[in-house]
Amino acid sequence: MSQPSQPSVPPLSRRGLLTAAGAATAAGAVGLVAAAGPAAASASAPASVSSRRRSAALVVHNARVFTGTSGHGRPDAVAVGRDGRVLAVGTDAVVKRFAGRDTEVVDARGGTLMSGVHDGHAHPMDAANRSLRPSLASAEQTVEELRKTLTGFLADSAEQEPDGWLVVEDWNPVGLLPRGTAPHHSLLDALPTRRPIALRGGDGHNLWANQRALDIAKITAATPDPVGGTIVRGADGEPTGVLKDDAQPLVSRHIPEPDATRLADAAAKIFAEAAASGITTFMEAVVGRDELKVYQRLAESGRLPQRIVPALRIGTELTKDPAAALAYAKELRADFKDVRGLRFGTVKVFLDGVIEYPAQTAALLAPYLDEDGRPTGHRGDLYVSSADYGRLSAAFNAEGWQMHAHAIGDRAVRTSLDGYAYALRKTGRRDLRNTTAHLQLVDPADLPRFAALGVVACMQLQWATRNIWTMDALRPYIGAARHRWLYPARSLRERGAALAGGSDWPVDPLQVWNQIRTATDREGMEGEGDLYRAQEGISRTSALLMHTLGTARQLRSDHLTGTVERGKAADLVLLDRDVTRCPVADISSVDVRMTLVGGTVVHDAQSSAGRAAAARVTRAAAGPRPTSYASVHGGRHASCGCG
Repeated sequence: MSQPSQPSVPPLSRRGLLTAAGAATAAGAVGLVAAAGPAAASASAPASVSSRRRSAALVVHNARVFTGTSGHGRPDAVAVGRDGRVLAVGTDAVVKRFAGRDTEVVDARGGTLMSGVHDGHAHPMDAANRSLRPSLASAEQTVEELRKTLTGFLADSAEQEPDGWLVVEDWNPVGLLPRGTAPHHSLLDALPTRRPIALRGGDGHNLWANQRALDIAKITAATPDPVGGTIVRGADGEPTGVLKDDAQPLVSRHIPEPDATRLADAAAKIFAEAAASGITTFMEAVVGRDELKVYQRLAESGRLPQRIVPALRIGTELTKDPAAALAYAKELRADFKDVRGLRFGTVKVFLDGVIEYPAQTAALLAPYLDEDGRPTGHRGDLYVSSADYGRLSAAFNAEGWQMHAHAIGDRAVRTSLDGYAYALRKTGRRDLRNTTAHLQLVDPADLPRFAALGVVACMQLQWATRNIWTMDALRPYIGAARHRWLYPARSLRERGAALAGGSDWPVDPLQVWNQIRTATDREGMEGEGDLYRAQEGISRTSALLMHTLGTARQLRSDHLTGTVERGKAADLVLLDRDVTRCPVADISSVDVRMTLVGGTVVHDAQSSAGRAAAARVTRAAAGPRPTSYASVHGGRHASCGCG
């Protein structure tokens, strides 16, 4: 699909912006944690207000301000105070009164000024790790084409012979051609190398290893499947080299971690790309001690521009021991509580895997179908029971922690809701905004339970489009009746559910604005037609709110961010067009001109660093994309899936 042409917008003025904003750094910006008090200036203050104490650091005018509230009419200007908060929202004439002699004044040229995007489910640390390795970009290839590509990767790192690992990202588990070709270690064993090889699936739930890697991991026919994982075996009982979900660490724990400095440098680039996309807050959806150490390193060096909510991963075995799980989470919080920019209070649990063929590890209420449409005996894998999830949720909720569940299949979704219902009965806490993420398939009977239980539905609606993942790899295996309930955003919203948005990056290239567009038209940039647009597409306004205020509510920061209001933190993004009025399809190609966190500029499209970050975003978005995620770093976790 050709890209809409970009509007011609004159460069933004940059006179004194960083000086006017004060000496705050990006790290200082994300340290703003309290809601504004009554001292914030009113938009209707008298024109005589011009002292340095009351004048703005920045005024943006001639904008189309999307406030995210219903009480401002159609303002076209915003003033940002020297404390990093929104000082005024209103008309150009009123807001310009806050411009002093050293105030930066920016003409938005009709572009939208809105809250920064809040990503309620992503894996930026894994994006950094993946960026250090070669990628297959989820391409569909014949065996011969794949061998040629991998031979090239081997040649590029020939100095690593004979024992250095070749780890390749974004292998497409359904992409071997012709259709039906099964991955087997023998295909990798035929490559001209003795090196151990591991191809990490773009869906995060599959890993394909050669025999050398299996030998290093001591995986044989006698090796039992781990809890929550599967060693795929042939008819002879021997491992094929494919590992699913929590079986992946059997191999991946042997892969050396990248150098800490190199990983931190890669992460800094990743967060700059996110700022160039307009993201001001992330929930890092799977976090352990290793990830927290990288965050600590970034914060100490002033390279953490966003606010981060780390979701501490509770492993499958640990879910059976709520006291031990709570102690683990508290220990991590205590060890890293002083890292500026991090806000603890969320834990993450995987309830199932992925629904697409061939993995089919998502937990379903009714069995999967075979290729001829006949029911099988397989309902997927439920990693945590309703009883265990309920007890775990109750223990964490009682201490004020929020739960975040990976749930793809309708049985996993129901398990999360049953668990939250139990926790509510035990604790009476309705204020914690427990969350269920992904919701690829939801049984209609469970739709009203989200609102009834106060559960947030965090959805990745860039996946809600017709493509190989939703059609070829799924529809035949669940049937038309269930397929209708894929990503039921409108149905949830109509039943009162609170919607939030997340990218699940790096399962997909980071394309925030295509994500918002696809929530509306259910087609996106590369869809082969819409996926139940008439039934499940949401309005443009709802899509914008879902990815700003909706996710701020999920992350319990809506007192501080998520809307453009006087007294709130100036976490803002200025766009090159009016996304509230342009054709819906044009939203995909939005350019972010400026991003602020706490009033500090963390992305300026006119700067050399900003141009470089934006170029990386554009390059990454050019490749094909899979549909779900599970980060695999050594033995830390294997099933984060769209997770």
